Amino acid sequence: MTEQENTNKPLSVSQAMALAKGALEACTVTLIGEVSEVSNKAGYKAVYFTVKDEGASLPAMMWNNRYAAAGVELRVGMLVQLTGRFTLYAAKGRMNFDVFSLSLAGEGDLRQKVANLAKKLQTEGLMDPARKRPLPSFPEAIGLVTSPRGAAVHDVLRTMRRRYPSARILLAGVPVEGADAPKYLSQALQTVAESGAELVLLVRGGGSFEDLMPFNDEGLARTIAALPIPVVTGIGHEPDNSIADMVADLRASTPTAAAEAVTPNSVELSAALAASMAHINRTLQNRLQQSFAKLETLATRPVLSDPHQLVTQQALALDAAFDRLQRAIPSNLLRDANQLQQSSIRLKTFGKNMLEPFAARMATQAARLEDLSPLSILGRGYALAKDKEGKLVASVQSVSEGDAIALSVSDGVINCTVDSCTYTDRELVSWKDDS
Repeated sequence: MTEQENTNKPLSVSQAMALAKGALEACTVTLIGEVSEVSNKAGYKAVYFTVKDEGASLPAMMWNNRYAAAGVELRVGMLVQLTGRFTLYAAKGRMNFDVFSLSLAGEGDLRQKVANLAKKLQTEGLMDPARKRPLPSFPEAIGLVTSPRGAAVHDVLRTMRRRYPSARILLAGVPVEGADAPKYLSQALQTVAESGAELVLLVRGGGSFEDLMPFNDEGLARTIAALPIPVVTGIGHEPDNSIADMVADLRASTPTAAAEAVTPNSVELSAALAASMAHINRTLQNRLQQSFAKLETLATRPVLSDPHQLVTQQALALDAAFDRLQRAIPSNLLRDANQLQQSSIRLKTFGKNMLEPFAARMATQAARLEDLSPLSILGRGYALAKDKEGKLVASVQSVSEGDAIALSVSDGVINCTVDSCTYTDRELVSWKDDS
C-alpha cells in the first residue's frame, strides 16, 4: 500500500484520539488565567479546576502531590500561572490541561510571598503582643521616618503642631518606594533612635500593593523589632496591612491616625487638667470642712476645756501611793532593823561556837611550837653560832682561824673571832670574845 493510500484511509475513533493525544501531549505551555471553579474533594487523586480569560475557559487537573508541593490554595477569582501540557481522556473524549506547576500571578504572587513571610516572623515571635512596648504618655522627642515630598509628612506635622506643639520632631526623609527603599528605611529608623527620639513614626500615604512592598521587607521588619524605642506605623489606608504594621508596637490606619496616637491633645489635656484641679479643690474644701467640724466637736469636750481632767485620776492615784509609802517605809525599816539585830546575835553565837574547837587546837599547837623553838633552848644557856653569811655553824670544819662568827644567846648576840679550832669528841670550839 502506498503512502498516499495510507493518508486517505479512514481512522477509527480510537486511532484519531490517540493521534490527537500524542500531538497535544508533546506540547508543554505556560499560561495565566483566572480560577472560575475548584473541586478538591477528599479521596480524589487530583484537584480539578477551571481557568478562564475574556474569550475562553480551560479545564485543568493537578495531581495531589504536585498541588501540595506548590503551596497555593486555589480559590475562585484567583489569578494563577500554570505550566503543563494538554491531554485527552479518550474514553469520554474530553480535553484537560495537566498542570505540572502552579503559582500565583501578578499581585497574587506577591501577596502569597508576604503571607509566607508573615507566618515565618509570627513563628519567631516578632508579632507577639507580649513583646510590644507601651508608648510614652508625653514624649518630648518624636522621630518621623517618611518621604520628605509626600502628603504624609505634611499630615503628620500639621497634626502634631495642632495637638502637641511642645514636642520636638526628628525627621528622617527617605525614599519609600523602589528596591532600595527598605535599606533606607532601616537606616533612618536606627538614626532617629540614636538621636534621642523616645518613639518613632514610620508612615507613608496610600498606594497599590506593589507600591507598599518595601514595608513587607524582612530586613525592615527585623530592624523594627530590634529597635530600642517603640515604633508606630501609619502606612497607606485602613485596609492596607503590611509586615511592618504587624511587627510594630502600634499600628495606625493612616499617617494622621499615627500622629494622633502618639500625641496628647493639648485642648483635651488642658480640659482634663482643669477638671482635675476642680476636683482637687472640691475634695480639699470638703476635707477642710470636715476637719473644722471635727475640731469644733473636740473643742466642746470637757477634757479640752479643763486640762486638769486629763491628769485628775492619775494625780489622785499618785497621792494615794505616796501616802502608802509614807506609812510603809518607817514600819518596814523598824522591822528590818529588828531582823538585822537578831541575825547579828545569831551570827555572834554561831561564830563563837565555831571558833572554840579551833582555839583549843591552836593552844596545843602553840605549846608544841614553843617546845620546838630555838629560843627556849637558848634560854637554858645554850648559844647559836652563825658565820658572816648568816649560816649556822654546825661543825669546826665550817670555820677557819680569823673568821668572824656571831653567837646568839637568850638576851642578845655576841660577835667573836675564831682563834683556833680543836677537834674533840664533843667537837668543842675555842673562840675569843671581841668585846
